[in-house]
Amino acid sequence: MNTSVSILFYIKRAKANNLGVCPIYTRVTINTKRFEFSTTKSINPEKWSSEGNKVKGTSEEARSINNHLDYLKNQVLEAEKKLFKKDISITSENLKNELFGLSETKRMLVPIFQDHNNKIKELVGKEYAPGTLQRYKTSLSHTVDFLKWKYNVDDIDINRIDYAFIADYEFYLRSVRNCANNTTVKYIKNFHKIIKICLDNDWMIKNPFSNYKAKLKEVERECLSEGEIQSLINKEFTIDRLSLVRDIFVFSCFTGLAYVDVKNLTTNNINYGIDGGKWIFTHRQKTESASKIPLLPIPEMIVEKYKNHPQCSNQNKLLPILTNQRMNSYLKEIAAACNINKELTFHIARHTFATTVTLTNGVPIESVQIPVILTTPFQFKVTTQFQFKLTT
Repeated sequence: MNTSVSILFYIKRAKANNLGVCPIYTRVTINTKRFEFSTTKSINPEKWSSEGNKVKGTSEEARSINNHLDYLKNQVLEAEKKLFKKDISITSENLKNELFGLSETKRMLVPIFQDHNNKIKELVGKEYAPGTLQRYKTSLSHTVDFLKWKYNVDDIDINRIDYAFIADYEFYLRSVRNCANNTTVKYIKNFHKIIKICLDNDWMIKNPFSNYKAKLKEVERECLSEGEIQSLINKEFTIDRLSLVRDIFVFSCFTGLAYVDVKNLTTNNINYGIDGGKWIFTHRQKTESASKIPLLPIPEMIVEKYKNHPQCSNQNKLLPILTNQRMNSYLKEIAAACNINKELTFHIARHTFATTVTLTNGVPIESVQIPVILTTPFQFKVTTQFQFKLTT
């Protein structure tokens, strides 16, 4: 046991009775923190030895009181041993609870994690996206599975979570769950948030993440080249769903908006800017940051094409977007039809905007990275090459 437990017996002169007899108290100190309690014994101050922590002499009174003090000392040491055997941190509070048989409120991991997720659920659509809730649900599920895999338990006292727990959890995610590095790091990051809640509430004594380090690996994100964008635009589809998905994907390529932000657009998001041109005024759902995006010719033609679509007319939507899953599924067919040898997903459109459509056309990186684009509508070199054909 690496803790420093000190036991001191002393008389409280301030509580002396009318005869001058003082009560004897016990003071237990653990790593500078202490608690005190009465021994239920009293003695004349003249008979007390401060140096020896006991009553002077060998009288019957002295032997009786000193034996009682030895008994109390052994009780404190026995309580310390019990904590050690239970693998419970030996702190002033824990030792006091063990010594006096006080009911100790154990805080378990799973209810704390679930309470966090319940609060996220209540704030979906206000502060959090549905995807955020789903990630924390999955993270909790992985945590529960790990507890069964490693400890064969359904839950665990948060004060039993240490560095070894975190290291084993990371190993579990990488090996048993077969998660990639960045996925593993993100699940650990979610778990870290729960631990931070415990630490902020003073429910935990030590931070198990104090010596833990994990690093995300930089992922090279794919984007489309000018030629591939041209191929998409020039391709004539006889299947309406493929034509629709292609159009909305191209719209994102020229606006830089993510799927959920395109889905949330209404006709009210289109207004005239100070330059007299049409702009998209919206807020990104992920960051809640304002975005002002010039409506360039190609995305404007796409908006015009679908303005009378039933979904747009009935729901005041700017575009009749499908579910993200269906969009990504159809994009695979579109990529094959256009001879694009890339794993095409809707998110690639946003990266295409940030690279091919902007950086390669002279837009400064600062303008691409900041959430609010305050520059005047710029002319893209590639827009003069594209012949966007409206189909009925």
